[in-house]
Amino acid sequence: MGNQPWEIDKDSVRLRLRVTPRARRNAIIGILDTGSGPVLKVSVTAPPADGKANAAVLALLAKALGVPKSTLSVITGATGRNKLVRIPGDGPTLISMLEALVDNAD
Repeated sequence: MGNQPWEIDKDSVRLRLRVTPRARRNAIIGILDTGSGPVLKVSVTAPPADGKANAAVLALLAKALGVPKSTLSVITGATGRNKLVRIPGDGPTLISMLEALVDNAD
């Protein structure tokens, strides 16, 4: 999957995440290298119950990328910390926005 936590897939980007629920604030932390490849580390204040953390993650990403949150979806990992999220749109444009987010991450 390369050395970045994202890849272009047809009309979208697939983004690998590691989510920390019940954090102090909602934030995009940066890229974390794991044994199975890089992930974008994200923290949200929501608890990991009843889909609240997933909803918070999608809202955070949608706001940061300027896309409607209803268009984002969790492909895998809905009940775990590691997630694969689909972001529809122009791949190169989305990747350049993701790179800018990582450059400005906390």
